[in-house]
Amino acid sequence: MTGDWLVFGALALIAVISAVMMITSRNTVYSALYLVLNFSAIAVFYLLLQAAFIALVQITIYAGAIMVLFLFVIMLLGVERVETTPSLPLQGPIAIVLAFALLILLGYGLLQQGDGLTGIAAALSNGFGSPTAIGDLLFETYLVPFEAVSVLLLVAMIGAIFLTAGKRREAG
Repeated sequence: MTGDWLVFGALALIAVISAVMMITSRNTVYSALYLVLNFSAIAVFYLLLQAAFIALVQITIYAGAIMVLFLFVIMLLGVERVETTPSLPLQGPIAIVLAFALLILLGYGLLQQGDGLTGIAAALSNGFGSPTAIGDLLFETYLVPFEAVSVLLLVAMIGAIFLTAGKRREAG
């Protein structure tokens, strides 16, 4: 039980420090990379809760696809650097230490045989985080909110296209 709390504390520390470094970083690319580190720490939390599917979705969608999109926008807008005071002198070593600690904790989470965070895991059902449990929740229990969100996203996308089309006609 003490080992689980130590792993949780270390992961929480990595998540908080990477979030603070993301906010205080003067370089937007570095901020995006700190956000990837934060997303990865959250994924290890999911692994400790034995929700491997959610952890993989966290890495694939957030740390992968969304962050690639963020980096493309940052590069296209040309706002890689905010012109203010120089960056923190210990920023590089802190990032290396946090990345190394995250890799160690990720290995522990993957190789763990028993129940991780036993007090929390005992309260969760056996199917927590499995694709079947997520599908059952989305399409049986929360079908109406799921469809409402999809319609809302569709309307937002159509609205964004309509607004940008009007500006393109004015400029063109």
